[in-house]
Amino acid sequence: MSLLIYLDYAGVALFAATGALSASRKQLDIIGFLFLATITGTGGGTLRDIVLGRLPVFWVLNPLYIVICCAIGVLVFFTAPLIESRYRLLIWLDAIGLSAYCVMGAAKGLAATGSVTIAIVTGTMTATLGGVLRDLVANEPSVLLRPEIYITAALIGASIFTLATTFGLSLSLASAGGTMAAFLVRGGAIYYGWTFPTRGHKPGRDPKDLLN
Repeated sequence: MSLLIYLDYAGVALFAATGALSASRKQLDIIGFLFLATITGTGGGTLRDIVLGRLPVFWVLNPLYIVICCAIGVLVFFTAPLIESRYRLLIWLDAIGLSAYCVMGAAKGLAATGSVTIAIVTGTMTATLGGVLRDLVANEPSVLLRPEIYITAALIGASIFTLATTFGLSLSLASAGGTMAAFLVRGGAIYYGWTFPTRGHKPGRDPKDLLN
């Protein structure tokens, strides 16, 4: 089994765990755990495959991905009450999943199109959209609206992997470099609160004011 397949399974499992943790925070039943685990674990990869025209999508061709998501959902269902800070664990698991999945998404984009630009886009998309879907469905504050750097971490990881592969670096080294770079950026953002500077725009008007 190749390194990229391991990264793919790992990314799906880690994102599925974050979806199940969101279900735990919302005190859902076992079906809610399975649903959120599955939609989070497969969401980013599903959109990637649709964009690339790779149909049927990956989990239809290999149902093991669904089995992994469901197994993780059941595991978290029984263990989540033992975890003191589920949201903090969710954020860190999301960071690890993002790091693995940005490389996997970039590899699939590069293999499908041969384009460096498309590979970086699909890597970033694959790594971030699962978390966005999770927060949307669970009615959690979107990870995109957190102040720390998020999408940029996936962008950096996907870029390093793609460029390293293009310049002839081995798959193992390129994958390790991309994954580590993404995790260092996202992990540093979580731990140290790294953010980009914002401009001091005036706040938008309340829609109610427009009716007066």
